[in-house]
Amino acid sequence: MSTTATPESIIVTDSPQQSRYEIHADGELAGIEQYEVDGDVRVFVHTEIYPRYEGLGLARTLVSAALDDLRRRGLRVRPVCPYVVKFVSKHPEYQDLVA
Repeated sequence: MSTTATPESIIVTDSPQQSRYEIHADGELAGIEQYEVDGDVRVFVHTEIYPRYEGLGLARTLVSAALDDLRRRGLRVRPVCPYVVKFVSKHPEYQDLVA
């Protein structure tokens, strides 16, 4: 069971050198969205929230922020990770990003 309180500060950044989006909670790395690059498409292959941050809704925050970033940059997504596949199917506002 997680004993971490809801973070006060949540920041999502793209880390292209590591091919992943990172979510930081109160300055600590809390999880990642691993991707592969295929031209102007980002293939989202793995979503992971580290155990001490589970149950705080950070996966949803991470994926939505990553998808919003792709939209701003004119890129698309190919969801392979089961979490992202399910997320996109439940959020029609992101359907236009799916390659």
